[in-house]
Amino acid sequence: MEGYGILIDYEYCTGCHTCEVACKQEYNREAGRDAGVKVLEIVHNFGNGKLDIINLPVFTKICIQCAPRVKKGLKPACVQHCMANCLEFGPIEELAKKINKKRMILWKP
Repeated sequence: MEGYGILIDYEYCTGCHTCEVACKQEYNREAGRDAGVKVLEIVHNFGNGKLDIINLPVFTKICIQCAPRVKKGLKPACVQHCMANCLEFGPIEELAKKINKKRMILWKP
């Protein structure tokens, strides 16, 4: 989708993997096969039992931003089903204006 992207606010990603499941179901991908999005868990161990865990949705090269869904006026499956509401789809220019936090990434294929 030319000119469109997905804004990821990974500060609020809970690591539920619903975006991955939604993508796999949308394209009938078997369990164990890659999806258009994968949630990575990054763990920083600061010692003394203190951890910082970051869940980061990462879009892969097979993501087509659900072009068939978008053409029907629907959101991409990952955005539609994100339980933490931390994914937003739209025009790059509009999404870029919303970046106001340290933990946001704008992804464009």
